[in-house]
Amino acid sequence: MSKESGSGPKGDESLETLVREREIIVCCGSGGVGKTTTAAVIALQAAEAGRKAVVVTIDPAKRLADALGLDGLTNEPSRIDGDFPGELSAMMLDTKSTFDDLVGNHASDDEQRERILNNSFYRNISGALSGTQEYMAMEKLYELHDGRNSGKHDFDLIVIDTPPTRNALDFLDAPRRLTRFLDHRLYKIMTAPNRGVLKAVNMAAQTFVRSIAKVVGADVIDDAIAFFQAFDGMEQGFKDRATKVEELLRADDTAFVLVASPRRDTMDEATFFAEKLAEGGIPVRSLVINRMHPNFAEGLAEATRERANSLEGEAIGDLYRNLADFQLVSSREEDHLAELAETVAPAPVVRVPFLRSDVHDLDGLRQIETYLR
Repeated sequence: MSKESGSGPKGDESLETLVREREIIVCCGSGGVGKTTTAAVIALQAAEAGRKAVVVTIDPAKRLADALGLDGLTNEPSRIDGDFPGELSAMMLDTKSTFDDLVGNHASDDEQRERILNNSFYRNISGALSGTQEYMAMEKLYELHDGRNSGKHDFDLIVIDTPPTRNALDFLDAPRRLTRFLDHRLYKIMTAPNRGVLKAVNMAAQTFVRSIAKVVGADVIDDAIAFFQAFDGMEQGFKDRATKVEELLRADDTAFVLVASPRRDTMDEATFFAEKLAEGGIPVRSLVINRMHPNFAEGLAEATRERANSLEGEAIGDLYRNLADFQLVSSREEDHLAELAETVAPAPVVRVPFLRSDVHDLDGLRQIETYLR
């Protein structure tokens, strides 16, 4: 799948080139910056270039399904009808269903699978545990990519809309966090076969567990112990899978696209995000800035405002004043963008203007597509 180390594409490739040549594109960034829509447009662009593309979103908003011409999205790829030389599919990540499938893949037999899936503790954590959504997004990525080997899927490009998160690299660190947990001494104690946890730990730990039981209830503790013991023997499969997911994220055929908006706060978050990716040895291959205000004139806003003042009382003076306002907003956005663009250089910067209306159909996605070049 991957090219040899060091032979990966240059960092100054256009986004259009990435869409035509890469196998995986990971759209990352903070929430509320148009990341989900950008991911959908990238997948659409690939389909129109003759590729078989799928977009995996974590956004439950039905507007995206509407824009793609679907009644709804599920945890399996749904084919989208359209006049594409290639194929376009979409799906919405269902964290619990993905976790259930993962358990089923690694359970030694049906009995172990059912013990875990029917466990109350598992049912409570499988969709709500911190970090689960990030890990399952990466698991779904691996499942779709690996599906080409099994014949289940044959996508040329997988586009991942990563979960919005306060911690910049939660989705990237999720496989390693799982491995660290499975190697932790407490986990090994909890999975000790045929022994209650109170027999396996020292007196101080026993006191701690009893204190927790008083707060959450002994049944909760019993369910947790039963879950971990039912999980016994599946650790290596999970760890091997986590290692493969991490390798896939860092492969040459995987490109990270950073999505932001021109506001100062989101620019700062994106800059932090890019720096953390760089620390992890992962370059940003393209930067997409959504909702940029256009600059309708050359020159400084101050000069245009002076022109407006000289025309005080005339209707055209108000137009010049509006033009000056747009120039000022646009110049401030470009100032905000400069530091971020320098941080991700030589990655190209794609500017998507502020549109008149929200995207609500394929035509709206195609309108954005004209700027993703």
